[in-house]
Amino acid sequence: MRLLVLGGTEFVGRALVAGALERGWEVTVLNRGRRPVPDGVRAVRGDRTAPGGLDALAAGGGWDAVVDTWKGAPRTVRDAARLLRERAGRYAYVSSCSVYTWSPPAGYREDAPVVEGAAADADATDYARDKRGGELAVLDAFGADRSLLVRAGLILGPHENVGRLPWWLTRIARGGPVLAPGPRALPLQYVDARDLAGWTLGALERGTSGPHNLMSERGHTTMGGLLDACAAVTGSAADLVWTPPEAVLGAGIAPWTELPVWVPPSSAEHDALHSADVSRAVAAGLVCRPVAETVADTWQWLRSLDGAARPWGAGIGLDPRKEAAALAGRTGRTGGGGPPRRSRPDSS
Repeated sequence: MRLLVLGGTEFVGRALVAGALERGWEVTVLNRGRRPVPDGVRAVRGDRTAPGGLDALAAGGGWDAVVDTWKGAPRTVRDAARLLRERAGRYAYVSSCSVYTWSPPAGYREDAPVVEGAAADADATDYARDKRGGELAVLDAFGADRSLLVRAGLILGPHENVGRLPWWLTRIARGGPVLAPGPRALPLQYVDARDLAGWTLGALERGTSGPHNLMSERGHTTMGGLLDACAAVTGSAADLVWTPPEAVLGAGIAPWTELPVWVPPSSAEHDALHSADVSRAVAAGLVCRPVAETVADTWQWLRSLDGAARPWGAGIGLDPRKEAAALAGRTGRTGGGGPPRRSRPDSS
């Protein structure tokens, strides 16, 4: 297989390139050249957001498949898809379950309503409409039979550039009392970037088309299973202090951002983020590795980094002072806790 990856050096794109090389595929990547590509990959330089940024592809032969992880302006996907529709056999777009009208009910399938107002030729608006606009751009250029829409949920694993699992690992490694948001048995749903990549590449080989919710089956692990795995792999003596959801919210702590991965049970956010129906992807070959493997490999990657490196941006994780105040039974704030903030997965 001849594969073109648009990007290919960060998180999901990196996993796609590595997975394709393991399969013995011929891999080309288009990017700006800011990061090195693995040996055996043909690198084509271009900034797809700039005028003429795709020119190198116009003279670059053809491919059996393209994979695109873009999450900005849909018109950027439109331009690439239109250029490649006569040069590539199939187009896989790594989208998001955020494209569904918020918030979808527990058990939602691929035919659930999607956000309104998205357009293939739009500039950047918001994450949900941008991803849906990217889907529309691919469908317009390649048609439904040659398009694969990978509607990912929460994505974890080595090289994560959002920082949800890295934050939990570093926090638990630090030790001491850790605010663990309950209930301990709260079911979680996510996908390891490498499993997403493996499924996507296999689907391209098989000629699979259409939208697929792409994450583990519901309850693949629990909040307790995730945090226990973090404690085990770091060798930490941290004390996980399991705290009822009401107490967490009452302390003014924001789900999903200040306490990554977690959202309260029996909430619209939990239904949307951890309760999708993934039977279509499972029937098409999705297999997800155990949580212990994802956690261990992410910790190994984190330990390989420069000690000063922080693989996530601002806004992820709980301030130590706020955590200590909550553990001490204080709020650390003034005013009411308010409802949990609306959360959408945005890791692709």
